[in-house]
Amino acid sequence: MADIHELPVILSDQIAAGEVAERPASVVKELVENSIDANSNQIDITVKDAGLSEITIIDNGDGIKSTDVELAFKRHATSKINSSDDLFQISSLGFRGEALPSISSVSHLIMKTAQEGKVGKRIEINGGKLIENSSSESRTGTYISVSNLFFNTPARLKYMKSQSTELAKITDIVNRLSLSHPDIAFSLQHNQRELLRTSGRNDLQQVLSGIYGKNIIKQMIKIEGSDNDFEVSGYVSLPDLTRASRKYLSLIINGRYIKDFMLDKSIINGYGSKLMIGRYPIAVLNIKMDPKLVDVNVHPTKQEVRISKKDELQNLISKLIDNGLATKNLIPDACNKNIIDKKETKQTEISFENSTPKVNFEQKNDDKLVQLNENKPNEIIINDIEDLQKQDVKNFDIKYKNEKSNSPFGDQNIIKDSIFPILKYIGQFHGTYILAEAEDGLYILDQHAAQERINYEFYLNEIGSTSKDRQTLLVPLVLNYSITDSLKINDNLSSIEQFGIGIENFGKSSFIIRNYPAWFKEGQEESTVKEILDWVLNDKKIDLSKFREKAVIMMSCKRAIKANHHLDELESKELLKNIRECDNPYNCPHGRPVLIHFSENDMETMFKRIQDPHKNNEED
Repeated sequence: MADIHELPVILSDQIAAGEVAERPASVVKELVENSIDANSNQIDITVKDAGLSEITIIDNGDGIKSTDVELAFKRHATSKINSSDDLFQISSLGFRGEALPSISSVSHLIMKTAQEGKVGKRIEINGGKLIENSSSESRTGTYISVSNLFFNTPARLKYMKSQSTELAKITDIVNRLSLSHPDIAFSLQHNQRELLRTSGRNDLQQVLSGIYGKNIIKQMIKIEGSDNDFEVSGYVSLPDLTRASRKYLSLIINGRYIKDFMLDKSIINGYGSKLMIGRYPIAVLNIKMDPKLVDVNVHPTKQEVRISKKDELQNLISKLIDNGLATKNLIPDACNKNIIDKKETKQTEISFENSTPKVNFEQKNDDKLVQLNENKPNEIIINDIEDLQKQDVKNFDIKYKNEKSNSPFGDQNIIKDSIFPILKYIGQFHGTYILAEAEDGLYILDQHAAQERINYEFYLNEIGSTSKDRQTLLVPLVLNYSITDSLKINDNLSSIEQFGIGIENFGKSSFIIRNYPAWFKEGQEESTVKEILDWVLNDKKIDLSKFREKAVIMMSCKRAIKANHHLDELESKELLKNIRECDNPYNCPHGRPVLIHFSENDMETMFKRIQDPHKNNEED
C-alpha cells in the first residue's frame, strides 16, 4: 500500500464539489440559498448556456463583512452555527460551509459584496486559487458570478446533459425556491430571455400562477390545519388535474424544499380512490414545525431530512387533503372546470382573469384517462375505456333500498347536504353510457365505473365491518396449487383467516376451505376465494388493510356491469339513484370519473347559440 498523506486543500474541495456542485442547478441552489439566508427580499438569477458558461446571482441582502470575505471561501467556514447544540435547531438553509469553497474550486468565481454604509469587497478565485481580494464600491448586498463551470474537471463536464435538460433542472430549483419563499421577489433569465418573475408579495397563489399558469390555479384548492406539533398549509389540485410523475409534489419544511417519499405518499393517500392509478396531483405544502423535530444534517444537498413524529405529520396531511376535497363537487365539466363548494346553494365559479381550459380525454393502452389541458374550444373526445372482457351479468343486483320520489329528478331527500345532482334518466348510449339530465345541464354517466363505485362501497363496508358471521360449506372446497404457490399461501394463512376465510392445509400442496364470510355472493364463493388467493400470490408483501382494499377493488370490478351491456330503463334509474347514495359518487375505485357534465351554457356554445356580439357596420 502506498504511503498515507493528507490531500491538498484544492483537491479536497474538488472532491467535495462532486456532492455539493453536482451540476449547474446545484450551484444555483446553493448560491440562492445563501442569498435567502442573508435576508434578501429580491434575488435576480441570470444564466448563460444553461449555466455552463455563466451563472450570476444578485441579491439585496445583508452582504458579507469585508474582513470575512476571504474566510467565507475556506472549507467549513460558516456564520450559521457555533456549537454542536446548534445542529439540533437549524433555521437557516445553509450551515455546512461547503458551498463557496466547492464551487470556486471548479470554476472561475467573482464576488462583490458590501454591508449597508460600508466599503465593499471584490474577490476573484479561479480553480480554487485566489486571484484578487480588494476593496470595491459595491452596492448593499452580494453579486456573485460563476463562469467556466467544471473547466478543470473534464470528466464531470463530459457527462453533463443537454442544455435543455440542465436548464430544466435550474428552472425546477428556482421554482421550488420561489414557492418556499413567496415573500421574496425572484427573477430568472436565460440567454437574455426571462423565464420567471415573482412579485415577492407573500402570495403563494400568485407564485403558483406564475409557475403553472392561471388556468391550473383554478383547479387547485387551499388546505390548512395544525396539530400540537405541525402547521400545514398550501394548495393541492383537484383529482382530475394530474401528472404522470411525483415531481409536481413540493414539500417545504420551515422554508426548506425537501424530498420525502413517505410524505409524498401521505398526499396521495389523502385523495383515496379519487386519483387514477399511476397519476399524481400537483401540490405545494408548507410545513412549519419546531426545528428540534427535524434533522437537516443527513445529506450534502440538505434535501433529505429526518422528521420526528413523522407518522403524526403523515396523518395530518392526509386528513387535511381528504377534508378539503370533501367540500368540492368533483364532477368534471366537459367544457369548463368549476370548483364548487358544498356550502353554496348554487354552483359558482371562482373568478379569475382568464377563461377556464377545455378538457379533453383520450384513451391510453392501460385504460386510464389522461387530462389534456389544452384550450381547444368545443373539442370533446370521450372514448370507451371499459374492460371488454366477457362476464355473466344475469344476476345484476344493486343492494340498496328503493325509495319513491315525487320529484321529476329523483329523491330530493337523499344526501340533503350534498350538491351531487338529482339525475333524471334520458337514455343509454352504445350500451356503455347513461344519459341523464339535471337542473344544471346534461350528464353522461359511465355505467361500469358507477357500479364499480357502488360495489366498492358495499364490499368495503362488509369487509371492514366488525361482524364475524360466517357461512359453513356443506361440501368443503379443496384447492390445489403448485409447491411454490402453496409455500407463499402458507406464509400468509393468518392474514387470509383475518379476512374471514376458514382455510387449512390439506396435503402437500392443497388447501381446504370450510367456511367463508357471510357477505360472499351466493354461487360465487369458490371464485371469490380463488380471486383473493390469486391476489396473495401476486403481491410481495401482505398488509391486512391493503389486502382488504385491493380485494374490494378487485371484486367490485369483476362484478360490475361491462361496456356494451344494455340496461333497461328501470335498471338505469336504479343505477342513477344508487350512485347518488355513495359516499364518493365522483370516481370509481381506480380513480376514473363516474360522470361528466355539460352545462346549458356549454351546449349553447357548441351549437353556436352563444356568439360574440358584432356591431352592425352596414351603411344606411
